Amino acid sequence: MIEGPEAWSRFQAGMKKVLAVPRTEVQRRIEEHRAESAKNPNRRGPKPKRKRGVGHAS
Repeated sequence: MIEGPEAWSRFQAGMKKVLAVPRTEVQRRIEEHRAESAKNPNRRGPKPKRKRGVGHAS
């Protein structure tokens, strides 16, 4: 484990890289990932809710 001033400087450098990415870019990447993972028919866990279609009776 890294401790002391070196750890702090690495943390600062990492945070600057993360915060340099615009929020819209992060949201775009998340949506891309969701769309890609939704294509997997063998997905584990709860399924995402689907939007009501035209043929839905109720």
